Amino acid sequence: MKKLIATFLLTLALPALAALEAAGVKFDDKMKVGAGDTVINGVGVRGVLFIKGYAMALYLPQKTAAAGEAISAKGAKRVRIVLLRDTSGETFADALPSGIRKNHSEQEVAPLNARIEALKATMLTITTAPKGAVIHFDWLPEVAGGVTRLTINGEKKGEDIPGEDFYRAVLKIWLGEQPVQGDLKEGLLGKAS
Repeated sequence: MKKLIATFLLTLALPALAALEAAGVKFDDKMKVGAGDTVINGVGVRGVLFIKGYAMALYLPQKTAAAGEAISAKGAKRVRIVLLRDTSGETFADALPSGIRKNHSEQEVAPLNARIEALKATMLTITTAPKGAVIHFDWLPEVAGGVTRLTINGEKKGEDIPGEDFYRAVLKIWLGEQPVQGDLKEGLLGKAS
């Protein structure tokens, strides 16, 4: 009887353990990021009007519903983006720096400028990323004092960018006071949209 009850309770718990989905894209509940273990914090879709650009998930060392805690969390982190349409590197090269600058004062962004330009230059080398491409922005605290690493379909793009301040700036594109899209921010923080 105890075995039957345990099996029943496990069955009830399974949906809570299932991967999250956004725009038909399923995201694993856990990911190994560098040397760290992460859990999915939330998912969302970036879209303008009726055009869906990408589905996205945020992975953190532990879940949080607070943007500030997500941004400052210690340990490995990942932004996982799955493109829902063909996209040029130029699109990201324009959007990412703009998102960083919208969430920082001129004084705050000044020490980030050279690294923002390095990220932009890397994005400009990508002619087209096809629908279904997987883009990761990873925070790897164990590499050279901590770096942001960009990969597309598992292939490293450009040089690693040093400094946790830079990765936090990248996260603010989606989680800052002026996020690229409000309901996407809510989704990444695990809140119902």
